[in-house]
Amino acid sequence: MPSTTRLYLVPTPIGNLEDMTLRAIRILKEADTVLTEDTRTSGKLLKHFGISANLQSYHAHNEHKKVEDLVNRMKRGETMALVTDAGTPGISDPGFLLVRACLQHEVDVECLPGPTALIPALVNSGLPIDRFVFEGFLPLKKGRRKRLAELALETRTMVLYESPHRLLKTLKQLHEVLGARPVAVSRELTKLHEETVRGTFEEVISYFEQKSIKGEFVLVIGA
Repeated sequence: MPSTTRLYLVPTPIGNLEDMTLRAIRILKEADTVLTEDTRTSGKLLKHFGISANLQSYHAHNEHKKVEDLVNRMKRGETMALVTDAGTPGISDPGFLLVRACLQHEVDVECLPGPTALIPALVNSGLPIDRFVFEGFLPLKKGRRKRLAELALETRTMVLYESPHRLLKTLKQLHEVLGARPVAVSRELTKLHEETVRGTFEEVISYFEQKSIKGEFVLVIGA
């Protein structure tokens, strides 16, 4: 029977192109439209896999305006695939608003399994992973202190994302609020310069204070 799915969430590699799945390639080839954060970035990826697709921009700055039109098009039978610059759509990237709107209008949605920085960093941390909480990016200003205070009470392993220019500031704030806890910091996952630094907050901070900080980071913090 033909699929009734109208929106596919398609994970793309976070670094190593070998992590692209055969199913993801097929879905992107078959979709009427591929929604993407950056058409230039996704265009290079699709070209690498020989995928010719109708690319349309869909990102944090225009998603509120586009959701209604996209849902109406899918209700009329158009099949769409949503990708982000890297990883699984909706995880600290656009996707939630569109999925919610599709489900509210009874438009079938399907998410393919695939790459995300969250799980490799967590499993590779050496910290307990039977129970964990994913916090994504901390608030930049408003609500940041409150969120940190809430994390101080957390009894599960915690996972956060952070950018290179805020890494040291965040590590120092976490140390101040959370106290002495084990931490693992991963960067450039699946890429040539992949690295995971494990230790106490003091040890990890000292390490990165002596390094040129580049790449995207995942912080895994013990309970």
